[in-house]
Amino acid sequence: MTEIPEADPARAARHSRAYRAWVLVILVVVYTFNFIDRQIVGILAIPIKADLGLSDTQLGLMGGLAFALFYTLLGIPIAMLADRWSRTWIMTIALTLWSLMTAVCGLAQNFWQLFAARLGVGVGEAGGVAPAYSLIADFFPPHERARALAAYSFGIPIGSALGIVFGGVVASLIDWRVAFIAVGLAGVLLAPVFRLTVREPVRGGFDPPTAATEPARFAEVIGTIARKPSFWGLSFGAACSSMMGYGLFFWLPSFFVRSYGLSLLDASLFFGTILLVGGIAGIWLGGALGDRLGKRRKAAYAAIPATAFIATVPFYVAGILSPSLALAFVVLLVPTALGLVWLGPVLSAIQHLVTPNMRATASAIFLFINNLIGLGAGTVMLGAVSDALQTRFGEESLRYAILAGTGFYVAAAVLFLLSARRLERDWVR
Repeated sequence: MTEIPEADPARAARHSRAYRAWVLVILVVVYTFNFIDRQIVGILAIPIKADLGLSDTQLGLMGGLAFALFYTLLGIPIAMLADRWSRTWIMTIALTLWSLMTAVCGLAQNFWQLFAARLGVGVGEAGGVAPAYSLIADFFPPHERARALAAYSFGIPIGSALGIVFGGVVASLIDWRVAFIAVGLAGVLLAPVFRLTVREPVRGGFDPPTAATEPARFAEVIGTIARKPSFWGLSFGAACSSMMGYGLFFWLPSFFVRSYGLSLLDASLFFGTILLVGGIAGIWLGGALGDRLGKRRKAAYAAIPATAFIATVPFYVAGILSPSLALAFVVLLVPTALGLVWLGPVLSAIQHLVTPNMRATASAIFLFINNLIGLGAGTVMLGAVSDALQTRFGEESLRYAILAGTGFYVAAAVLFLLSARRLERDWVR
């Protein structure tokens, strides 16, 4: 465990509680647009498949790998820039770019054009998350960070739910292309509001006076986290969970249409409600438990999500195999919540495994692993398994592909429990 002197409150930026609340709100709004643009393709996969004649494997590539490829590759150099330059400017540029490329998705005429447009969305979103983590660490003191990062992560279920519902409504009433164009242009309009209202905080303002704030070289960051097994366990554990998480976000709307006979509009409302209610409850529960139990024992930041992941498996099996749509709704609320408990505790732990001058870069390395494996492989893995099982199960192939994927939650729990044993030693105080 790295020991440094106690924090000096005088170094913290002099922002009122109301202003810090506003910053967190608008960061959540930006993250919401991040996930609307990222996940809207899940509900639009059904009309896109019919219009462009795509297979499930192609849909998985377009929904996962196309986005993840540049999102992960560019995330680290952009985060290194964020450790040196204005994080608010980087996020403003990123928001504008990914929103424009989302609108371009609505103009695609074939698989490769849509694949290229999704690559562009990934390029823009590469600058959206790691700088935000770093900003939150400089706006909120250590004992509030798990809850602040959990609140920021509300953008995941809110954005995913809005993307699915809005996409389903517009695609049903107008056209899937209009859905892409509308949400893309809305994001472009949000960018100047963010830039004009969010000020760059003092870097390391809530950290001790001796904490390093001068930009670190990439080799220094790698050298630091290389000596911390907990960082790698948390990163690869999160990646395993994200293979299932992103895969479910993308494929569950199609599952409800194929296996329960719902219309596109009904599927969007059904799954959007599950995501919104279950997702917010689970994320806040994880953040609250992380801040409360983590004060006494740092291992709790990994042990809490590990326990939640184990608990998801029986609920997903019961929900996915349920013959009743109403029962499936009630049962699936539980694993949806449990599957997102990890966000607050783990993201907070990552911020505390390095010094302030490394936070954006370390976060980007974490996101690189999490998203390249989780987002890049999750959707295509479930799509490929569904295609492989189609001869045997027909329209029900997606049901059994999802059941097979629950094993990734077990793998995530094992990696998190191994990380819990090292967190106390690796923590920077």
